[in-house]
Amino acid sequence: MLFDKKGNNPVLAVGYLFKGLKLLGSPELRAFIMIPVLINVILYSIALMLGYFYISDLIAQFIPSWLQWLSWVLWPLFFISFFIVGFFTFTVVANLISAPFYGKLAAKTKAMISGQTQPSAEQPLAKVIGAELKRAGYLATRALPLLILSIIPGINVVAPFLWVLFGAWGMALEYMAYPLENEGVLFAEQHQLVKSVRLGALSFGGVAVMGLTIPVLNIIVAPAAVIGATIYLNEIKQG
Repeated sequence: MLFDKKGNNPVLAVGYLFKGLKLLGSPELRAFIMIPVLINVILYSIALMLGYFYISDLIAQFIPSWLQWLSWVLWPLFFISFFIVGFFTFTVVANLISAPFYGKLAAKTKAMISGQTQPSAEQPLAKVIGAELKRAGYLATRALPLLILSIIPGINVVAPFLWVLFGAWGMALEYMAYPLENEGVLFAEQHQLVKSVRLGALSFGGVAVMGLTIPVLNIIVAPAAVIGATIYLNEIKQG
């Protein structure tokens, strides 16, 4: 399988995410969206409560006394970093739990846009969970250096920007995985395929990350991204 280079077009890529949002109300997809949305509601509610009670105290502990005079600058940077880390973590957990449902959603979306009477067969549950864990492990090993960077005074001023870039890449890999797995494409090949349209993938994932950090909207962004990624890859797939 190869991707057409038009997939590198940021405007085109982002447009597919908005197509996914528009299709959330489709009667054909509604049954495949309800459970992931419910999972997101529960997990993001937990994230908001934890953030409200603990993040401010956690951030304060990481500002040394000799930098208190810079707290008005560092505090927002710390907040942004931990906000992104927290929501990124909960997004990975939500996607891990919702993976079987997202596979079905991607299959149904593909059937709907291609005119198939039946969705293509999804991968076995054990294989889906295994692929999700492998992808989560890949992201975790790259998130750890960023997390360390985020708590080093002075250097951490660049951390929020690196987290946004990392989050965009991670979400691109995440949501494009479901339609690719339904076609039997495993993580190693997925990674190479997405890299071939890196700019478009980062644009798609970047907008998804922004949506995931907005309360209420983040509940529906994930299924919209699965739908949008399915349409996106179907359009740029060459064989």
